[in-house]
Amino acid sequence: MAMAIAHGLKNTYTLEFVARDLSKLNAIKEEFSANVYELKDFDISNKNILLAVKPYAMKAVAEQITGKALSIYSVLAGTTLDDLKTYLPAENHVRIMPNVAAKFGASTSVITGDVAKKEEAIAIFSAIGDTFWVDSEKEVDIATAIAGSGPALLTLVAEAMMDGLVKEGMKRPDAVGITNSLFKGFAPLIASNHPAIIKDSVMSPGGTTAAAYAALEEGAVRSSFIKAVGAAFKITQK
Repeated sequence: MAMAIAHGLKNTYTLEFVARDLSKLNAIKEEFSANVYELKDFDISNKNILLAVKPYAMKAVAEQITGKALSIYSVLAGTTLDDLKTYLPAENHVRIMPNVAAKFGASTSVITGDVAKKEEAIAIFSAIGDTFWVDSEKEVDIATAIAGSGPALLTLVAEAMMDGLVKEGMKRPDAVGITNSLFKGFAPLIASNHPAIIKDSVMSPGGTTAAAYAALEEGAVRSSFIKAVGAAFKITQK
């Protein structure tokens, strides 16, 4: 996630990188032509920090830094603002849930935190895609299933469609290309129409779409996706 965000931000902001692994730092320095620092005793004073480590590593990271940041922007799933304030001193703390499409400037990022940084946070993360400021941490945690994990869920749909085409006799490269094209064309379509309107415009009586839709309903696909959102939310509450 860190590298995806960095690629999305590199043309808009001056970036510095901090890590514990020196080999990773050397690779990052070469890739981004940026200043890099070893984590040990790194001073965060007067800096905007994007915290992108594994949630379990937050305390260990906090123990190795010094100073007080201007702002901490955290992408750690399930890590509360109170936890951030306890371990990472800063004037402001903000939580963001982006996704790996940040690399292409196409992330969906859900944000909350200190309102004083609302406009700045939206400006920063708009560089990697669409941003949505919400009023509570619970809403960020709920959105994690779609804003964060959504690309993985959609890959399941895409892969199943590809496999379905191959099962019926289509060559794999053609199945991949057709499915990828579908997803590319669907983005502007869903942005301007309610899902039910799209479905009704495609589904004709006794037609192929109606047959396919009925088969999906037999498999409880909608119910499964609704449950998937709930399952992801529960993980963030642990």
